[in-house]
Amino acid sequence: MPEVPLDFPRAHVEFVNPADETEIFRCDLTWLTSSWTCIFGSGCAGIYRHSPDVGCCTLGAHFSDKDDEERVAAYVDQLTPASWQFHPAATEPGRKVKRKDWVEKDDDGERKTRAHVVDGQSSCVFSNRPGFSGGAGCALHSLAVDQGISYIETKPDVCWQLPIRRTFREVERIDGSAYTEVGIGEYDRRGWGPGGHDLDWYCSGNTEAHVAMEPVYVTSAPELIALMGEQGYAELVRHCEAHVRSRSALALHPADPH
Repeated sequence: MPEVPLDFPRAHVEFVNPADETEIFRCDLTWLTSSWTCIFGSGCAGIYRHSPDVGCCTLGAHFSDKDDEERVAAYVDQLTPASWQFHPAATEPGRKVKRKDWVEKDDDGERKTRAHVVDGQSSCVFSNRPGFSGGAGCALHSLAVDQGISYIETKPDVCWQLPIRRTFREVERIDGSAYTEVGIGEYDRRGWGPGGHDLDWYCSGNTEAHVAMEPVYVTSAPELIALMGEQGYAELVRHCEAHVRSRSALALHPADPH
């Protein structure tokens, strides 16, 4: 089935952050009540045709800040050649992991996880390939599963947030007062910048990925709590449930089955 157009009618709700009255959440109910789910390993075509096995883990992940990088670093130190296919010690027995083994700078000097090419496929250095004895997919994700913790702890911020997008905007009211608008919505192609339009495949608007039995606000509860806080998420759930009960055809995500 084809990917749906980027622009279509959406329903949003705005409410004050219960934990911070200077913030107002603006949440995309159409996205958050959709049936999207990650289909990595179950039909995901990858964002680039030449690297179908690595999903969206193709270019490496930018760190949101120094704390993000340092948090990930603590878990990288726990990876082994058995869990990380491209662990330095896999080819140089006994060698410890150095920061340069998994961090690089992009053309603008921003720090990110390294990207490398193996058999013509580009990927993040933590992306284990099919056939690896430790399992395919993100080594940091697998580490979280093995340790019984959330991958929110082990992976870079952008990795666990996708395809949810949190944005911040300063808004001045007509009376001169102001507030911070915190947007919670769909990280569609445009979230990747101008290059997003050149991706060969993308999941958030693709009907093939809208197959979950429960909506995004339920399946992505841990991520939303991390982004909004417990109180903010509880208020979001109330609005999403009301939306599901009353929504019209215009408020449905067009990639959802109808």
